[in-house]
Amino acid sequence: FLVDTLDHLLRIPIPDSLMRLFLYVLRECGVKGVPSFEGFRKIQAQLRERCGVPTMPCKSPRGNVFWMVDPRAVLAKDWSSPEVRPHLHVYPEIPDGPISEVWHTEKWHSGLDLSMLSPMYDAGDRHYYVNELAQLRDGQLVIPMRWVVSHGELYADMHYVSLDPSGVASYDPQKTSLVPAHRLAANYFDLEAEQKIPKWTDASPPPTMPNPLRDIAEGEPLYSSFVNHFVDDVSGNRSKSWNKHINTYITHANLPRKLLQQEAHIHFVSTSPHATAAEQFLDFKRVVVSTHSKPVRVVDAMTNRPARFRVFVHAEPSDNPMQSEISSHIGGNGNLLCRKCEAGGTTVEKTTDEGFHSLFTPGKGRQKANVLDTLKEQVKLACLGVESKVRAKQTETGVKDPFTEHTIGELIQRAREEKKASPHRTREEIQQELLVWVDAHPDVVYSPFLTMPGLDPTKDTPIEILHTILLGVVKYAWHWTHTSWNTSQKAMYALRLQATNTDGLSIHAIRANYIIQYANSLIGRQLKTVAQTTAFHVQDILPPLQFKLWLAIGELTALIWFPEINDMKTYKADLTVAIANVLDIFADIDPSKIIEKVKLHVLSHGIEDVSRFGPLIGMCTEGFESFNGVFRNASIHSNHIAPSRDIAQQLADHEAHKHRLMGGKWQGPNGDWVHAGTRVRDFLRNHPTWQHLFGWSCTPPPTPGSFKLVAIPVGQRARPSIRLSATNAHHALNVSEYSLTSTWTPCRNVVSGAADICIKGSWVCARSPINVGAFPSTQVIGRIDALLADSDSNNAAIIILDLFEVASTRHPHLNMPWLVRRQDEPSYAIVKITDIHFSFNVQHDCFAAGCAATGERNTRQERVESSVREKFIEHQLNVHRYIINLHSLHNPHLIRSILPRELVAPVPHFSDRHSEHCRLAQVLRDAQCKKQIAAAARKAAKEPAKAGPAAATTQATEGGTNPDGPTGVVSSDSPSPDKDQQDDEGSNRQQSESVSRPGKRRRVEVDEARTGAI
Repeated sequence: FLVDTLDHLLRIPIPDSLMRLFLYVLRECGVKGVPSFEGFRKIQAQLRERCGVPTMPCKSPRGNVFWMVDPRAVLAKDWSSPEVRPHLHVYPEIPDGPISEVWHTEKWHSGLDLSMLSPMYDAGDRHYYVNELAQLRDGQLVIPMRWVVSHGELYADMHYVSLDPSGVASYDPQKTSLVPAHRLAANYFDLEAEQKIPKWTDASPPPTMPNPLRDIAEGEPLYSSFVNHFVDDVSGNRSKSWNKHINTYITHANLPRKLLQQEAHIHFVSTSPHATAAEQFLDFKRVVVSTHSKPVRVVDAMTNRPARFRVFVHAEPSDNPMQSEISSHIGGNGNLLCRKCEAGGTTVEKTTDEGFHSLFTPGKGRQKANVLDTLKEQVKLACLGVESKVRAKQTETGVKDPFTEHTIGELIQRAREEKKASPHRTREEIQQELLVWVDAHPDVVYSPFLTMPGLDPTKDTPIEILHTILLGVVKYAWHWTHTSWNTSQKAMYALRLQATNTDGLSIHAIRANYIIQYANSLIGRQLKTVAQTTAFHVQDILPPLQFKLWLAIGELTALIWFPEINDMKTYKADLTVAIANVLDIFADIDPSKIIEKVKLHVLSHGIEDVSRFGPLIGMCTEGFESFNGVFRNASIHSNHIAPSRDIAQQLADHEAHKHRLMGGKWQGPNGDWVHAGTRVRDFLRNHPTWQHLFGWSCTPPPTPGSFKLVAIPVGQRARPSIRLSATNAHHALNVSEYSLTSTWTPCRNVVSGAADICIKGSWVCARSPINVGAFPSTQVIGRIDALLADSDSNNAAIIILDLFEVASTRHPHLNMPWLVRRQDEPSYAIVKITDIHFSFNVQHDCFAAGCAATGERNTRQERVESSVREKFIEHQLNVHRYIINLHSLHNPHLIRSILPRELVAPVPHFSDRHSEHCRLAQVLRDAQCKKQIAAAARKAAKEPAKAGPAAATTQATEGGTNPDGPTGVVSSDSPSPDKDQQDDEGSNRQQSESVSRPGKRRRVEVDEARTGAI
């Protein structure tokens, strides 16, 4: 068992040669029953046959062959796992608190056809289905339309049925009421047995009864599972040699967000160096759609009874170019640059006042049906054999699907060949003949993403914060920033960045010199550090507009990283202003960025995505990007002859082994449901190290109110103790509640109500211990001066809080709230650790205090002190002014909830956006005109001398009045084949502006993102 478990460690793959060595060592050590290597592989093959996850050979319409892990079996493991099933949510929920999960949001509430939601309620002895007549305990007839959870209880959103005096039934289909499900007393079959089914009026005919879904459920509970489908192109090599594979992964969207970030809940589906994303999705779609008529049968781990589920695709959270491809969009370089709306136009149109202004807001939304109709028009035109008409249609609509494009090319060629072979036939006759073939093969012609039930690629491709925010706007601003600095300014920024207070930032240790040295190659986690801290260090080394840009980006980043939303209306208002500020300041610095960088326009759709999916952090792809490392290990250890098959088999075996370790059940040869033995089921739960290796954690978060004592000093037998009078407690405002002569033990850390680990020096918000009876909700803010546990009690612990108060105005430069001492004098309070709400990040106001690089120390190398000297920032702590970091991604929602609204609400950069955009459009046109004249002059200078000066002058004049716009700003009619690198700036243009797909070098290291910081 242990050797088999070792063989399924995806992050530490074991080659056959090493496995043979392990088995040899075990035999040499005298371990009994050690199999040979061949015997070991036979045992694994037997396990695969009995309880494995099947893999399926697939062949795309283009003839490409690949293998796919059966997603039905993968999802079935979640339903039959006692560790996972309790976390699955099967009904939409009306939140009685903050909005944090997808089942709280518009997608589940109104964005799906009601038939796709879980259609029934299992009352134990009977099943209640939607669109079926039922009866309440009081005798009222009703028709449930959907099931929802409110305040932890299941409700039915139902129509009341009324009977006229003659017993004819009717109902109002526009009116529903929420009724607790436990009030239901009889289902349709009960009423039918009692002959209580009424006749219906012709004015309000009922749905088909009984619900047809009962037939496919066959008397067992029927639910719906939703999956997030991710596609990416990944190199199968560790080296820089590009070995492109198109990978697809899924997550079970019925699980809460905290579980979806664990590697154990990211599931591999398929990979291929040949088949495109759409080709692989076509077979995935066939499997998914098959569950709509033949649901997957499992044993429900919560009831230990059989149940069934159907599968639907919930969202496509891939990176921007892949989402554009999934949406059948022409790409970011097209005239209509947005996959979600019809914003854009030709270069001339985008530089007009109204055209430029339109790029700052969402345009007319695209619809899946309209996109499909447009593709059908393109196919119809292709059947005429005239390519130019197809290209013109693609340019006009911004619709160009790679999957359909292959068929369009074939149809154009076939039409031309038919015309050449039969000149007497008209193009229309040939067109009709080809359309007959098209109508008979829709799956071969049209993108499966557009025909998947429940998935709308124009709406279900939400903003992806890693590539759009960190590798988008943050990276653009960072490029502008560091390329404008000289050597001394870079050194100054590094010193200041290294002096940042990192407590309450949830980031890795800052390596400022590395960030400056490799400024063009930063990855997501480093850009996350830059976004949260840069505004505090660049006030005097950047132009005012670029400094404002960092303020706007930091504010936007913190809002987007909200893990939960308490007030959706206020949040969307703040997010709208924050997005507008980023776009406006970008345009104020360089208007051309608005028409060149599609990620800036995509930001404007953030409000729609928040309404549809909730906090955007729930749709992040860092977990998927991290999983690329697992795929790469599997690729390296495949036979490289049939990589798709080998990788799929290896990762399917891992899914099965993980299922056995987590106590899941599978169907035995006799049809009964069985699971592994007790020691196997308890192995993973009892060994946290192995949990980490399998990317799974069942460890609960730290308990609020708990604490950890300092360690016993070396050479002593007891921990140190301290009298309360020896601390600043004797200055506390509530010191009368404690005995100054009491003895306390110092604590290493304490845990706040938000599960934050707080240490000495942490800034926290807590319930005020002063006049608690009169002011029970009063909050205090301060810095922890000491952490103490009562030596006479194992449970009592306190902190001594150095109190500060929030100034009534914002910081004059950073536009954030700031903290000062009360009446400019120190004051303290003794606070119970159970009253600590949360911690947050605070930065010293170094510009006001005049902090400078006056310190000097030895650097540490190889974990020891070297003789190399370095300077560092010495904080002038005699100036007690601190700034609340509203750019921090740690608890951004909590710190804003306690501060006055006027101190945290985003302030618009432009009061009249339309007028300012018109002004910037004119600036853009002027700049383009100058570029055009300069380009024409350079061209004229290269002309042969015989052309004469007159020719050069003529060309320059004509270039300045070119009605088609400047040559330096071109709108392509086809998408760049590059992915997100086409949108990333850097001084190395080959890295950031490459248009060659094989030349892509993704800067997000998968193992860095694995530790990832959501």
